[in-house]
Amino acid sequence: MMNKIAEKLLRIISDYADGFKGAFNIREDGQCVGRQSTPNIRIDTKKDAPGLVVHISPQAQREVVYIPACVTHGAIDDLVYNDFYVGAGADVTIIAGCGVHTDSGDMARHNGIHRFFLEKGAHVLYKEKHIGTGSGTGEKRIDPVTNAFLSEGSVLEMDTVQLKGVDNTVRKTTARLAARAKLIIHESILTEKDETAETDFTVSMDGEDSAVDLISRSVAKGSSRQTYHSRIMGNCRCSGHSECDAILADQGTVNASPELYAGSIDAVLIHEAAIGKIAGEQIIKLRTLGLTEEQAEEKIIEGFLRA
Repeated sequence: MMNKIAEKLLRIISDYADGFKGAFNIREDGQCVGRQSTPNIRIDTKKDAPGLVVHISPQAQREVVYIPACVTHGAIDDLVYNDFYVGAGADVTIIAGCGVHTDSGDMARHNGIHRFFLEKGAHVLYKEKHIGTGSGTGEKRIDPVTNAFLSEGSVLEMDTVQLKGVDNTVRKTTARLAARAKLIIHESILTEKDETAETDFTVSMDGEDSAVDLISRSVAKGSSRQTYHSRIMGNCRCSGHSECDAILADQGTVNASPELYAGSIDAVLIHEAAIGKIAGEQIIKLRTLGLTEEQAEEKIIEGFLRA
């Protein structure tokens, strides 16, 4: 049975409502506390390392699998390896997410290493929320690693959100795309106080007419620091788009380093970036509606991260 902290975290990161419908695996403090497979989605324990092997059959259409992880106290450094094998033509939503909590001076950390293998024509929507909670002084860390391999005509959509409270995070994503494969990533990150966040994307388009659309939105408040690096490689006729937008507040800093490599004359690659503070007229407009300056700022940040 889950403890109350785990249940609270699950409601935040994975829309938990006294249970999950369909396939799921719940990880709490490094252990499985609940699992269910379905006829089209089989979840097995990984044999050579801590983690899961998830097999999604071609018959899975608009099905959902939940794989949240929670660390509920300090002195836990949780490492997990999850592999997803998605059959040809399958259409599935994977809801992950991680919450780390500590009320002590000990670190609470989760490091999830995920590999995705999409067969021809498969479609995956991967949703992930991260949050850190607790009154302790111990560091709250979440360090996700994602490696994706997209076969011909497959599509992987990634929607990742870091809500608040994560003291330190290093987020690494790599992907290789075959012909007509598409990778769509929407990332939102909020850092406050002395928190740090590092994001690193490397995408290689190796098949004709493959495409990537990478959008990162972040807010750096307090004295937090963010580093963003993206590398898009077009090795054939393909299209790539990278966009990095950031809002600075207080003494927050953001260092954005986009990198584009065209290995073919038919590669079309674009990068856009914008970093700056909230425009004064936006604050004034909301204050005329009765909001305080602080409330107006929070509204603007909320809308920006959800855009």
